[in-house]
Amino acid sequence: MSDTLAKLESTIAARRHADPSTSYVAKLNARGVGKIAQKVGEEATETVIAALSGDREELVGEAADLLFHLMVLLGARDVPLGDVLAELDRREGLSGIAEKAARKAD
Repeated sequence: MSDTLAKLESTIAARRHADPSTSYVAKLNARGVGKIAQKVGEEATETVIAALSGDREELVGEAADLLFHLMVLLGARDVPLGDVLAELDRREGLSGIAEKAARKAD
């Protein structure tokens, strides 16, 4: 599963500085982090709507859009997907409630 995300991360990195007229990734990056973050928010909202509608196929599509745009945002901020995966690994086995409480204590 992570091989797909690794390939996507490489593709996004390769297209980041391409010609914005030929690459959606380059176009987003040319518009700046604010625009990319806005797209992540839009895709997150669409994912929530799809989840509430009960349409599985729509949810799958919107979740893919959300992951894609999140990875574009991570790339624009020079945050490797590996760092996010390492954080998830760090949290493995922790209760979500305990993990949130630990963040508030810091």
